[in-house]
Amino acid sequence: MPMTSPYRLATVLAVTTLLGIALPASARAAASFQPLNSPATAEHRPGKFVWADLFTTDPEAATKFYTGLFGWTASTIAENGKTYTVFNNGGRPVAGLVPRSHAHTNRPSRWIDYIAVTDLPATLKLVAKAGGQVRADARDFPDRGTQAIVADNEGSTVGLLQSSSGDSADAEPLPGDWNWFELFVKKPRAASAFYEQVIAYAVAPDLRTERKNDFLLSNGGLARAGVAPLPDREDAKSGWLGVVRVASIDEAVVRAVKLGGEVVVAPRAAAYESRFAIIADSTGGTVGLVEYVDNANPANRP
Repeated sequence: MPMTSPYRLATVLAVTTLLGIALPASARAAASFQPLNSPATAEHRPGKFVWADLFTTDPEAATKFYTGLFGWTASTIAENGKTYTVFNNGGRPVAGLVPRSHAHTNRPSRWIDYIAVTDLPATLKLVAKAGGQVRADARDFPDRGTQAIVADNEGSTVGLLQSSSGDSADAEPLPGDWNWFELFVKKPRAASAFYEQVIAYAVAPDLRTERKNDFLLSNGGLARAGVAPLPDREDAKSGWLGVVRVASIDEAVVRAVKLGGEVVVAPRAAAYESRFAIIADSTGGTVGLVEYVDNANPANRP
């Protein structure tokens, strides 16, 4: 679902820029994470966004916000005084929450989105070859798999996950599920080439927009993400934005404000007869919202 360009994109990206993040001790110490699939499957979909972690200094407030906004349920894994929270949507794990040190209280909470890969060591070598950097080295987590965090050739941070239980199915996203991921960058063509080299995406122009530098990243015949240009402003910074499907965007925006969040981009028309908005949660994390008139599964679109 390629999104229309929000007018306040520079503000959004200043909030969502993910620079210099390393996986904190709280995540490294966890005994086990909930697997992506239970029971495990042998299905792997490299290039699909399969997970997201919120890094925050206020886990209690963030948990209250997202359970109240999306109806997610939260369960906490603890060991040796360290915690990791798993968010579930309808009984399925969809995201995690990682407490961050209070030394970072001057920085907002931030989401990191994870792309499925089948050979993480090989992918990390491609990251370096394509001009990116490893921000958090590969680590094995019982039940979850092996994951790392990298920065692309514009410094945008993204996670890589080699799941040990298979990747999530290409089913229609339900309300409360991640629906789309969009990368905003200074040089969309160069950034698209990075992900083409590292993830083996097929890159194609997005013909549904008037701009000539909007691109779709696809594999297996399905669009997985979009790449769009930053506004021509000095304060605009590159970054990924995850978008969650909601049943009613107007109701979701009202709930977000009541829960202490802020509307960054008000609901507006977007592709596929959808409506799109961007909110900041009560701790500073930023997420997109989308409401569909029809279904959201790319496989069912004409």
